[in-house]
Amino acid sequence: MASDPTLTVEAPAALTLTPPDPVPVVQAEKAAGLVPVDDSKKTELETRVDQFVADLVAQDPNSPEFGRRVDAITAMGAKEIRDAAGQSNRFLDRPVRAMDQEGGVGKDLAELRRVVEDLDPGKRGNLTAPQKLFGIIPFGNKMRNYFDGYKSSQTHISSILKSLASGKDELLMDNAAIDTERANLWTAMGRLEQMIHLSRAMDAKLEDKANELDHTDPAKAKAIRETALFYTRQRTQDLLTQMAVTVQGYLALDLVKKNNVELVKGVDRASTTTVAALRTAVTVAQALTNQKLVLEQITQLNTTTANIIDSTGRLLKENTARVHEQAASSTIPLETLQRAFQNIYDTMDAIDTFKLKALDSMKTTVNTLGNEVEKSRGYIARAEGAAQAQLKGPSSDQFRLEAL
Repeated sequence: MASDPTLTVEAPAALTLTPPDPVPVVQAEKAAGLVPVDDSKKTELETRVDQFVADLVAQDPNSPEFGRRVDAITAMGAKEIRDAAGQSNRFLDRPVRAMDQEGGVGKDLAELRRVVEDLDPGKRGNLTAPQKLFGIIPFGNKMRNYFDGYKSSQTHISSILKSLASGKDELLMDNAAIDTERANLWTAMGRLEQMIHLSRAMDAKLEDKANELDHTDPAKAKAIRETALFYTRQRTQDLLTQMAVTVQGYLALDLVKKNNVELVKGVDRASTTTVAALRTAVTVAQALTNQKLVLEQITQLNTTTANIIDSTGRLLKENTARVHEQAASSTIPLETLQRAFQNIYDTMDAIDTFKLKALDSMKTTVNTLGNEVEKSRGYIARAEGAAQAQLKGPSSDQFRLEAL
């Protein structure tokens, strides 16, 4: 009897999905200068600072006019911080939304993997072996049951692949939306960078003026340091912190985009290679089963042939004496008897040749970002408070400091 063929299906090479590196924490002091500002805009901003400081120094430190100009400093960059914070909050929402949307893709991939593993013929053992109930009573056919299960799973697999294609389209549209949001955030970072340059220029200018006034008007120098210079540096810190948060949000969204690209690659692989590998495994299992059935038929045929030859030999042995006895007493011509024996010899030779051919035939068969946002919200709240206080007092539109 021929031995049962062993089903061996090579698994496809593993797909390597490379996750991008985590978003680094951007320090506030390193956030400035990340977005370039034109030299012409820098010059115009510095001119505004010179005019503002000259006007501030000309006022009496105890006058309302001096206080209104200090209030303008406390509100410096408030609009830019609010705009950038709004953009950052949308960016922070993006990873959460992406996670919710990609939950469907991840679920579909897991379901497809479960179905493929269930249909893996290599995990079903010997599909050609007889199936027995309780290991004793012959019951059903393993191969027929396997292919019935494969046919019934085709609709499920098609549904999963359709859902994966829909999820892939969502990921691609998500990345297109991310590109648009990054462009908007880049503009907001540019305005923040202008305000950082303006606040630093004002810091340097106020400190120089205070040093000059130490010799001529110490009281005014003290007032400038305690109010204007203090609030200028405070606003500079606020602007730098918001810039760090915004830059980190910009990098975080780039991380989400890269993750989406890797997920699209995984969906493509699951929709093509994985399903193709399953179909190949099923085809090989079916082919090997057919080969085994043919081998079994050949073996049975050879057994039958051997039985015929053995039976013929026994008949010849039993009838030999009778034949010789009949030959001795027979009136049949000798030539006729010789032809009869020759026919027997030819039959035996044909049987031997058949056996040799049969043998030859057998022989040839083969979580840091959230804290920064909370901190920026505190700065925004303080900026809003200053703005509200400014609304209650005299109008200071002429002292408003904004980006170009």
